Amino acid sequence: MSEVCATCGLPKDLCVCETLAVEGQKITVSVVKRRFGKLATVVEGLDEKRVDLKDLAKKLKTKLACGGTYKNGVIELQGNHVDKVKSELINIGFNEDLILVKYNVK
Repeated sequence: MSEVCATCGLPKDLCVCETLAVEGQKITVSVVKRRFGKLATVVEGLDEKRVDLKDLAKKLKTKLACGGTYKNGVIELQGNHVDKVKSELINIGFNEDLILVKYNVK
């Protein structure tokens, strides 16, 4: 007999918990100016308990060929990658309507 998911009660091969966790997140992607005029892309609104930020940050950094970090529920990427981050999040499975993009650089 297959294992049962503790959250949804379905067998592990039919479990949809992670898919539902990804689809229901309201995410804000913005670009901010850091020290010495450098730009950084910030991804906020991710729930640390439902999404593996370390893995998501690693995927984004690899795909965008940039450096970055994650801490306190926020992913920071070096450079202005707002449009590329949004398209990658959609490819991963996040809902396009719940991703808000801000371009305000001061």
